[in-house]
Amino acid sequence: MDTDQLIRTLAADNAHRARPVGFALMLALLAAAPVSLLMFFTELGVRPDVMVAMRNPFFDLKFAVTLALAISAIAVSLHLSRPEASLRGFGWLLLAPVGILTAGIGGEMMMPQRLPMMTRLVGKNSWVCLTAIPLLSLPILAGALLGLRHGAPSRPALAGAIAGLLSAGLAATLYASHCTDDSPLFVATWYTIATALVAAIGALAGAKLLRY
Repeated sequence: MDTDQLIRTLAADNAHRARPVGFALMLALLAAAPVSLLMFFTELGVRPDVMVAMRNPFFDLKFAVTLALAISAIAVSLHLSRPEASLRGFGWLLLAPVGILTAGIGGEMMMPQRLPMMTRLVGKNSWVCLTAIPLLSLPILAGALLGLRHGAPSRPALAGAIAGLLSAGLAATLYASHCTDDSPLFVATWYTIATALVAAIGALAGAKLLRY
């Protein structure tokens, strides 16, 4: 290969730029979302008293918690997609939903209650919650891992776990509109267990799929 041909080849390679991981993640999540939505409306659907429930601040709190988890996990996922990145300086973002939920629990504790604490904690839909959130998360998790493959995380298992958190946050946002258990104690218990399960699945999948 002569020098001119080498220069042209290098220039052509330089002109081709990889798709930014943030854009790839957005496209992957948009592609996966209709699958989770179809699953949700086919099997669950929005609770019938949703208009009345919206007047309950603890119903609204569920969405604040789940969306805070999803948004913070997306930010951390994009950060970890770089090979030199670590959780240091970004991990605190994941405390946002914890803080909101803690404030909600404190607020509920200060209000007069008609139901005992354990009744509010156990609720009526614990098993549905433990099943629905992970299942609704799976298409989103697959999309998130596909999008993050455009990056180069140095800790693929950790990146996969955070992808699980963002997937669970988005799935839990869907499920929250169906769930009739609005107590922050219920959310802190069963939503957290379901989210931890999805994070574990994400860590196992990420360890293989995000390795470079």
